[in-house]
Amino acid sequence: MDLDRKEAGFVGLGFMGAPMAANLLKAGWSVTAWNRSPAALDAFEVLGGGRVAEVEGLRDQPVIIFMLPDLSYIEDSAAALLASWSATPPAAGTAVVVMSSVSPAAVKEFGARVARASSGNAVVVDAPVSGGTKGAVEGTLAIMAGASEVDFQRLLPLFQAMGTTVRRLGPLGSGSLAKACNQLIVGTTTAALAEAAELAERSGMDVAALYEVLAGGLAGSRVLDFVGPRLAAKDYEPTGPAKFMHKDLSFVLESAAAVEAAVPMAAAGVELYAELKRQGLGDRDLAVVRQTISNLSDNTAFQRQDSSRDRVRINEL
Repeated sequence: MDLDRKEAGFVGLGFMGAPMAANLLKAGWSVTAWNRSPAALDAFEVLGGGRVAEVEGLRDQPVIIFMLPDLSYIEDSAAALLASWSATPPAAGTAVVVMSSVSPAAVKEFGARVARASSGNAVVVDAPVSGGTKGAVEGTLAIMAGASEVDFQRLLPLFQAMGTTVRRLGPLGSGSLAKACNQLIVGTTTAALAEAAELAERSGMDVAALYEVLAGGLAGSRVLDFVGPRLAAKDYEPTGPAKFMHKDLSFVLESAAAVEAAVPMAAAGVELYAELKRQGLGDRDLAVVRQTISNLSDNTAFQRQDSSRDRVRINEL
């Protein structure tokens, strides 16, 4: 893996991927990208990036970053790439870097498939990120890596072009487990803030004022700082689809089952974000969990009223 060339392939120029790839360009990397929709590639070329028509066009890059919604998307997009490597293996030390939030167990299996397809010449590293679109734009992401120490050190300059907190957590899969823990905290904290907002507003309280005083006490957090204003304003314009939180919390349950760890908050969160998706809110911002709770509150009130009417009817008989 010759990273002295500072060349990389990048797959997925979405909410997070586009600014991450742009920061690599700013740091002096030569980046060639693939994206399903051409508009993002057009914008990337304006910044000085390159493009390929198919993912397998990146086969000779020393490192290929994938930033797609889930591992199934990565596997589909990489299928022709792996077929190409099966026919003609890539250079030894080629790195496939999965920066999406994926299953810790599944990314290990993906690593094994990549190793087989590349005759052992390519290695998979999982390096999911936290910090949202703001962190992606500013290059201040937290990057949680699962890799050997040697591979991590080789990739460190790449990661440092996109993030400011970069840590190796252990072998392949460790980064994804760390991200699952991150999402457990972010997802359940956002839900708790949304519950507090609905309770406060329905009781006649100003939510922004509540959050201001909470921020000055033990309840203050970066989640409150970042998501609080959107929750208070009911601003659900997406900075990232809320539906992915359901996926991420499911990875917490999967990982917990493997080591027999109790995760009651994650279990409750999975149910709440499943309800969010059932309500058709999955493509909105994570803050839309407040609308989910509001809808549940309205439904509970309706059921209570309906139950009261039933009791009146029974008493009249």
